[in-house]
Amino acid sequence: MKDSIDALRARVNQFVEERDWTQFHSPKNLAMAMIVEAAEVVEHFQWMTEDDSRQLDAATREKVGQELADTFVYLMRIAEVCGIDLIAATHAKIDLNAQKYPVEKCKGSNAKYTEYQ
Repeated sequence: MKDSIDALRARVNQFVEERDWTQFHSPKNLAMAMIVEAAEVVEHFQWMTEDDSRQLDAATREKVGQELADTFVYLMRIAEVCGIDLIAATHAKIDLNAQKYPVEKCKGSNAKYTEYQ
């Protein structure tokens, strides 16, 4: 139970409520904060080669993990504030992407779906 998404969401919500930060958590503010954190993830990879980005040292992996966690927390808060079930939304999006990217047309290709429809 400790590792479930619901338990994590509850922990994040409690953290926010204890600090009276809900007042600052509009969808706009949360989306902006999430993008800032996502940019901090990118910053760690900015000057790496493709190979370097696949072989992070322990210190860099930890820093990237912290930035990913920040991004994830903001993502969860946006969903919470907007009343979006992230699990259901993700399943629906995967279903949509399966239609847009059928295996027989896109396997092994990084082309956008509009190029092969």
